[in-house]
Amino acid sequence: MKILVTGGLGFIGSHTVVELQNEGFEVVIIDNLSNSSEEVLKGIVAISGKTPIFEKMDLRIKNEVEAFFKKHNDVAGVIHFAASKAVGESVENPLLYYENNINTLVYILQELQQKAEAHFIFSSSCTVYGEAEKMPITEDASIQVAMSPYGNTKQIGEEIITDVAKVTNVNAILLRYFNPMGAHPTAEIGELPIGVPQNLIPFITQTGIGMRKELSVYGNDYSTPDGTCIRDYIHVVDLAKAHVVALQRLLNKKNLSKVETFNLGTGTGSSVLEVITAFEKVSGQKLPYKIVGRRDGDIISAYANTDKANTVLGWKAQSTLEEALASAWKWEQKIRS
Repeated sequence: MKILVTGGLGFIGSHTVVELQNEGFEVVIIDNLSNSSEEVLKGIVAISGKTPIFEKMDLRIKNEVEAFFKKHNDVAGVIHFAASKAVGESVENPLLYYENNINTLVYILQELQQKAEAHFIFSSSCTVYGEAEKMPITEDASIQVAMSPYGNTKQIGEEIITDVAKVTNVNAILLRYFNPMGAHPTAEIGELPIGVPQNLIPFITQTGIGMRKELSVYGNDYSTPDGTCIRDYIHVVDLAKAHVVALQRLLNKKNLSKVETFNLGTGTGSSVLEVITAFEKVSGQKLPYKIVGRRDGDIISAYANTDKANTVLGWKAQSTLEEALASAWKWEQKIRS
């Protein structure tokens, strides 16, 4: 059974390709390499022993999307990762985000709605909840006004999919991630941020390896036990496995509605200082950091209620924060060696 993974050479995409191939699926990847590298293919093959089909193309070019689906008319499901994802950049260049994150989604759905049946997994985000009123966050928490164009594209994307599913044969699952981190335990694939990392974990590992002088901790005056922001950090392999479970749910027609939504996290919130302490423990070294001013758009706390994913989807995160950090550190050491 052939599955299309858009953005399949990216951080979460590449780990999901591995898990799909381990489950016996034939995978075709679309990636324009704007935030990834063709080298990642080697890592995927090294882990799984299988070579996915790779099509280098830009999903913003509508006729190329049409041509792809004519060529691969046997695609049974789509997992859609391809999107720009830096909050700060989206504020500076909103049209880039609306074109890349919305147009591409529309072009794929236009092709899928022509199929007798279509199965679609959407890479969404806990950013749709904004500053949630209570913790942990459940799937029925209210959607807040987006704090960035990036967050808005995830909200709009979910709305588009829901509208399309009402009137077509598209069945979809929206997966709202909390904070993906870590790397494959083999250290064959992992996170490869371009330039200065936007996320905490690669900033920590790059500081640990000596690439960065020190880690900036944005604010220590939040209303949390140690004053630093709290997030739900989930190992990327656990996250990847959730996509396979979600896809199988649709393929086996186990979904209870045309569009289902699941939070993907561990259910545990960790503060920035707790993450630093855990990293120091697994790496055996002191991490230099300084407290700086708060960063615009940062919410105080966000961690998932995972009951629905655990019981309905039948998936649960397995790795601890320390295990995920150890895998990220192993990956950082490998790529800098």
